[in-house]
Amino acid sequence: MKFRPSITVIFLLWLIALGGCAATIPAITTAEVAGRQVEFALSKHQTAPVIFENGLGGTLEGWAEIYPTIARDNTALVYNRAGYGNSEEAATARDGRHIVEELRGLLVNQGLTPPYVLVGHSLGGLYMQWYARHHPDEVAALILVDSTHPAQLKGAGAIENWPLWVRWLLDLMTSATAKQELTALDLTGDEVLAAPPYSGGPIIVLSAAQPLEDTSALALDANQKRKDIARLYPGAIQRWVDSGHVIPLEKPESVISAIHEVLLSKQPNDTKPNALP
Repeated sequence: MKFRPSITVIFLLWLIALGGCAATIPAITTAEVAGRQVEFALSKHQTAPVIFENGLGGTLEGWAEIYPTIARDNTALVYNRAGYGNSEEAATARDGRHIVEELRGLLVNQGLTPPYVLVGHSLGGLYMQWYARHHPDEVAALILVDSTHPAQLKGAGAIENWPLWVRWLLDLMTSATAKQELTALDLTGDEVLAAPPYSGGPIIVLSAAQPLEDTSALALDANQKRKDIARLYPGAIQRWVDSGHVIPLEKPESVISAIHEVLLSKQPNDTKPNALP
């Protein structure tokens, strides 16, 4: 069976992309939230807050090609989950429920009031799905950037079906925190699917088109789930991006455009550019 890097070493490519990222996030700081130091960057303007969530193993630097542009004129926050970067580890389980509640605590701590525009990449997209489904009144819009599917590791995508060398390399290069998140992925996904779909605002699904060229069994399963995410959200707009999995670094303009689009849709009609009288 043939396995291509576009599917089997997604996480490793994510780490490599982060290491080669030339852009930087300005004004990174830390604050104590619920007795734990959390690392983040925040800009405040008179707009709906845009909240970014990283993928598995990713840090806030993964948004370096996007955050500065959005933060220039909009309220925006990027942060590191517990156990990443300079954010202290948490004693709680590393599932979606606890991760979302910790994020909500940070938002309250920094005085950011809902509704929020939630932007999540990869596993971060699954966490944002959890947030939107369980706290829909706090969400203005949902942008999923090649998001993990709630059933990503079920069926043919189960980890035991991955090549042994990929599992070995993943185990070697992931932190204890990332391993805990991966272990909890099925629980998080089950809780996402058990809750009503979010339908309170715009939903844009940005999906990587390049992995569709892969025809291995594992790739076919991953790509079918990539296509299926939009079905989980009636009314969602799905856009195929000419990119690999790491869209925030490969095609950041697609994410920036989606964010601007949903922010514009949230403005009163009389404040939108070229609004009709």
